[in-house]
Amino acid sequence: MKREKIKKFFSSRTGKSIVVVASVLVIALAVYLNYRWFYDPLGSLGYGEGNMQDNFNDSQNASGESGTEDYFTQTSLTRQESRDEAMEVLKSVTEDANATEEAKAEARAMLAKIASDIQNEANIETLVKAKGFEECIAVISEDSVSIIVKAEQLQAAQAAQIFSIAYETTGINPENISIINK
Repeated sequence: MKREKIKKFFSSRTGKSIVVVASVLVIALAVYLNYRWFYDPLGSLGYGEGNMQDNFNDSQNASGESGTEDYFTQTSLTRQESRDEAMEVLKSVTEDANATEEAKAEARAMLAKIASDIQNEANIETLVKAKGFEECIAVISEDSVSIIVKAEQLQAAQAAQIFSIAYETTGINPENISIINK
């Protein structure tokens, strides 16, 4: 009897809609937690500027390559992988014939936001590198931007340039922009 009720619920339009919306929310939560654990500029979860400090040597890794360069490469790959997964799930929602129009519209809006963030991050990274920084990673999350640059120290003028680039690219206020030198 119970089994039939559960089967009936999930075969109904309402049940399918709930599953689709729950899936979208789980993906959004996964992207958010990925950001908080790996890119948190304030270090409120024990990460941030000293990200991977306990298990990653910045000066040199086991193969003799520069740890900082490997950090930027790995961070970029991790960011891309998590975005690809989120986009794949959202695309499946938009293509699902059983999904409600509301769920499809929400998924399309999230896809557009991710695409916009990807473009803005690439623009920030390109412009910061054009200012003379060897490596740069930009991460946009809701109403904040974190920018990680390869530099021993940042001069006030360099930081001002980076703040300006991020503000002009995203429109996010400078108090919500974090710059981290690695």
